[in-house]
Amino acid sequence: METAPLIKLRSNIERVIVGKTAAVDLLLTALLARGNCLIDDVPGTGKTKLANALAKSLGVEFRRLQFTPDLQPADITGIFYFNQKDGDFQFRPGPVFTNILLADEINRAVPRTQAALLEAMEEHQVSVEGQLFPLTEPFMVIATQNPIDLEGTFPLPEAQLDRFLLKLEMGYPDREDEIQILERFRAHDPLHDLEPVADGEAILRMREEVDQVVIAPVLLGYITDLAQASRSHPLVRLGISPRGSLALLRASLAYAYVQGRNYVLPDDIKYLFPYVVGHRVILGFEAELDGRVKGEVLEEILREVPVPTEDVLHE
Repeated sequence: METAPLIKLRSNIERVIVGKTAAVDLLLTALLARGNCLIDDVPGTGKTKLANALAKSLGVEFRRLQFTPDLQPADITGIFYFNQKDGDFQFRPGPVFTNILLADEINRAVPRTQAALLEAMEEHQVSVEGQLFPLTEPFMVIATQNPIDLEGTFPLPEAQLDRFLLKLEMGYPDREDEIQILERFRAHDPLHDLEPVADGEAILRMREEVDQVVIAPVLLGYITDLAQASRSHPLVRLGISPRGSLALLRASLAYAYVQGRNYVLPDDIKYLFPYVVGHRVILGFEAELDGRVKGEVLEEILREVPVPTEDVLHE
């Protein structure tokens, strides 16, 4: 089922991003699931370059906004200003009026500025002075943050984290991939030569095809069981909300499509579970006392919840 535009899109991005097929597929999953993506990793691992490569491959409007402590909400959404020539107030759109917005180092902005993105991320619209302005589709926010440098940062609140469909890490390349990076970038940056291989209309068509991906009713039950297990786990203070369950469903449909299938497998849900749920679950104080990390608790939840077998899937 894998479409030609999707194959070209992945291959084009990987001309710049070396050895990170999993990260590329997860970003495409977020895009086709109508979601946003948070990339959390140390500087120099390719977070910004991945967002740039996606935007250039699509040929859609792309804006990068550097988040700083002095950034104001109006710097994101836009303002009304008085046009002396026309003698009237007019709206000047902010950088959020684009197709792909890169919110670079989002945790460096104050909470009030971070919150300015909430409506755009969830409802794909912006409210300014009581007026609603719809955003152009496709729309996606790709945010980056550095988990190591905590000085001068403002951790994203749970409400904002919940608006990101996926949270992923780039990770360091292995030895062979790093050698390839050195060879590929030795003379010039291949990002400069990247040409569009798809457009916004192609993304909208692929999103419609994602809506047709089949998921067995028993897998809906599996997603629900995972969510309820997260809420009842003794080491979890805040489990998955219904919005989180819906996010896992949407991501599973899109990921199956990205993998070239028109149906969801239990392995799709298991694979995506940490990426969709990890930033939504909050551990209790008991987990810290026991020296448990979030990844271990999520793995424990996956082991405890029975996985539907193939015979049940085809009933």
